[in-house]
Amino acid sequence: MAARIVLGKQFHCALLNAKLYTLLTRIRTCSALSYSRSHEEFTSKRVRRKFIDFFKEGYEHRVVPSSSVRPRGDPSLLFVNAGMNQFKPILLGCADPRSEMASYRRVVNSQKCVRAGGKHNDLEDVGKDMYHHTFFEMLGNWSFGDYFKVEACAMAWRLLTEEYGIPAERLYVSYFSGDVANGLPADEETRQIWLSIGVQPDHVLPFGMKDNFWEMGETGPCGPCTEIHYDHVGNRNATSLVNADSPDVVEIWNLVFMQYNREGNGSLRALPQCSVDTGMGLERLVTVLQGKRSNYDTDLFTPLLSAIHQCSKAPAYQGRTGEADVGQVDMAYRVVADHVRTICVCIADGIYPGMTGAELVLRRILRRAVRFSTEVLQAPEGTLASLVPTVAHILGDAYPELNTESERIMDLINQNEAQFLSSLKQGRRVIDRTLSNMDEDSAVFPASVAWSLHRNLGFPLDLIDLMLEERGKMVDQKEMEVLEDEYEKLRFQSEEDDGDRADQLDIHSLAELQSRKVPHTDDSLKYCYSLGSDGQYVFEPCRASVLALYCEGSLVSEVREGQHCGVILDRTSFYAEKGGQAHDQGYFTKDGLQDVLFPVNCVRLAGGYVVHQVTAAETLRTGDQVHLHVDEARRLGCMVKHTATHVLNFTLRELLGPSVSQRGSHCTASRLRFDFSVKGSLSVSELQQVEELVQDIIRQNAEVHIEEVPLSRAKLIPGLRTIDEVYPDPVRVVSVAMPISDLLTSNTARQASVELCCGTHLLRTGTIGDFVIVSERQMVKGISRIIAVTGDEAKKAREAGQAMQEELESLVARVEVASVPSIPAAQKLSKEIGLLMNVVDNTPIPQWQRRELQTRLKAMQKSSNTSIRKLEITEAALKAKELLDKHSNKTVLVDLIQTVSISVLMKTVLKLSKSSPDSLVMLFAHLQQSGKVLFACQVPKGSAGGSAIEWALHVCARLEGNADGSNEVAKGVGKATKVSDVTEVLHWAEEFAHNKIRNAS
Repeated sequence: MAARIVLGKQFHCALLNAKLYTLLTRIRTCSALSYSRSHEEFTSKRVRRKFIDFFKEGYEHRVVPSSSVRPRGDPSLLFVNAGMNQFKPILLGCADPRSEMASYRRVVNSQKCVRAGGKHNDLEDVGKDMYHHTFFEMLGNWSFGDYFKVEACAMAWRLLTEEYGIPAERLYVSYFSGDVANGLPADEETRQIWLSIGVQPDHVLPFGMKDNFWEMGETGPCGPCTEIHYDHVGNRNATSLVNADSPDVVEIWNLVFMQYNREGNGSLRALPQCSVDTGMGLERLVTVLQGKRSNYDTDLFTPLLSAIHQCSKAPAYQGRTGEADVGQVDMAYRVVADHVRTICVCIADGIYPGMTGAELVLRRILRRAVRFSTEVLQAPEGTLASLVPTVAHILGDAYPELNTESERIMDLINQNEAQFLSSLKQGRRVIDRTLSNMDEDSAVFPASVAWSLHRNLGFPLDLIDLMLEERGKMVDQKEMEVLEDEYEKLRFQSEEDDGDRADQLDIHSLAELQSRKVPHTDDSLKYCYSLGSDGQYVFEPCRASVLALYCEGSLVSEVREGQHCGVILDRTSFYAEKGGQAHDQGYFTKDGLQDVLFPVNCVRLAGGYVVHQVTAAETLRTGDQVHLHVDEARRLGCMVKHTATHVLNFTLRELLGPSVSQRGSHCTASRLRFDFSVKGSLSVSELQQVEELVQDIIRQNAEVHIEEVPLSRAKLIPGLRTIDEVYPDPVRVVSVAMPISDLLTSNTARQASVELCCGTHLLRTGTIGDFVIVSERQMVKGISRIIAVTGDEAKKAREAGQAMQEELESLVARVEVASVPSIPAAQKLSKEIGLLMNVVDNTPIPQWQRRELQTRLKAMQKSSNTSIRKLEITEAALKAKELLDKHSNKTVLVDLIQTVSISVLMKTVLKLSKSSPDSLVMLFAHLQQSGKVLFACQVPKGSAGGSAIEWALHVCARLEGNADGSNEVAKGVGKATKVSDVTEVLHWAEEFAHNKIRNAS
């Protein structure tokens, strides 16, 4: 490593001698520029544009658009939280070699980022100070195996001091001071570069691992970094304030030099290719260039703050913090302004408020914004949504999706705000009820109740704390921490990948494969199949050579029986999981050992290599010849579902309009799942129409056209549907019924299902056979999920639906016959209705039919319950009259009646108490067959006879049962096998009440 650094120094010094004289001259000239002039010139839009143009035009960087804030295939992240996220495949060496990304060498962009939830979580800090945000823009330039430290530092310095006109004397740079524990020397190379550029020695400062060594995560690419800090005050030496959390001296740009990989065992290993990853927050840079001390005083926020003030009853924003911010008014302004930006960006990128993962975090952000808006700023409901056009005006030039999605964003904000305000009322009632049941001397509120409010109603925890603090109570923090830990454990457990990740290639193994000149896997055979004369699909056989074996973290030459390993072949017919289609399964056989099967459990793609995860049935070596056998039934099932998904996507858009867009999909052999944006759940009529449109295309047995087309040409196809993916170039275009050549050459108005897709598809739609939507529901407001089945499964779903329809008609007929049923008969019928409702809810049947059946069954259940209630009231009135005649004007009325219903028993007690308001009433019913004893009681309010619940609990103790209720009314269930036991309890209950009355007097 030391030799490498020495050589690097010599090389870079040679570059410096040739280039830096001119650069230094320009920089010194720049430092003398009028800095105050830049305050007027630099709008946020111009700052962003100048950054992009500087690297694009001056240094031949490719401009790559910001990715969505929803991470692409990265379960380790809730949101994209750094500019490098979308480039992780390059840094990890696993980018698809056929994709445009694989050709990236120099890149520049402005990336939308969200830091809320997970490791990087700024949510609770937002509003308290002038610089924390949940959403921010990261300006960045990257080099992937191209330039390194010299060029990165020189370009950064020139941009800041010359193009943006920042005085050099206000800038301080830090570099990595080394770390003995990790065996890392100081980054003297970077220090020398800064000094050579002309930075003053006392402005070049060393710092350790915490500040100047950047790591992607617990494992992965990492390296020393150099940060550029800005002194807002100036005309002084601010060395002591760098990295000291001073608001006066802030980091504005971080240049990361990725030289190492952090291994699973914690060690560092040199990367096969060095890269540069830089990141500069646009908000902080604009604050500097506009001469402000707060991000919220720049034109990224001032229009929003003004719009908030116009809607609210609060005084205008004054930029106060801490104790000076009386009533947290200015904090509320900052919270709302920041959060509405985050909400807009997330919804535009397809992340909607929900109950899990990123959706849950966004839900909390939205509710935090609503709370500060309505409670602190006294803004009316709807204010948050009214700010969306302002956000689109500020950011829409850079991110046009904010303009196109504005209406949807406003609708979702309004829906969620109304729901939250309703939840607030409900939550306050829960808190009030809990407090009323607590011991007055207890200051600790149950954490279980607080957690339930937080998880189920979306109550912010800080709001719960505030409401309790006003009443002199507090949540049990230790218990709350236990509940949070349990939730986190369950969440991480649910996110664990079921696949065997041990057989996945790491960055060093990928580099080793490339250094050995191991060719990328030819997986074109996965597309080699045809329709036979009998209408059956014929899959071509495949014979391949074992090129590499990956086992226990390294490449090996052989594996033995029973070992799990990754197998890389020169060619394969297996489909690796991608594009929402499940991977193939099957087995290998070796030449000469056709009876020995090597099961293929999973197939994944890494950097152009298809990795077959195999359990070795006997010794397998590199160079062995194998025969590949794909599970054809599973593959064909996936092909059917994938083609059906394309047809479904097309029909939804045709029926519901162009606002429908795909938000996710997954195809397995047994079913398809399709997520799409839509305002609400589909109606019964719409579900029927979708199914009918899909079935029309199936009946047409339309040809499925597939062709590889240059990506640039493919994107020009009218009506093309794409999602947020990195596509290879050339890309496969899949069109149903219309030849690709016609799509590329004609401007026909005819609509067709056409998508970019790497999946395997049918050759004709007729093989789908049948199509039934068995589930459709809103996952979160604005996004629906359809689950559908095809072929025989669709037929079974229709048959099951018909059987349930017939069962319902039978129930209806019986209800009509039994015009005046008894209570037992009515209860039996009600139970049957409930059982059928449960079957309808949980059996795969057409969703439109499920909705119809559910509507009718709910109406029947309601009617049945009304009928039972009327019968019970009538029976209770008769029994009450009999008892009044029997026990006229008794102070304590205790008796046994004949009924099997606790409801009838309770209604009889209430009738008696109404007729004899001063009496203590307790009635029993003995179910001799089961041995159960039902009882209910009522005690007049303020009675000397004590409380109803006390009376019931004492009876419970005699009957070994349980009871619940209040001071006035209670009920319970106990056990008694003999009638004499019940008679004894009746006498005891009556005597207990009389004793209470005597003792009270």
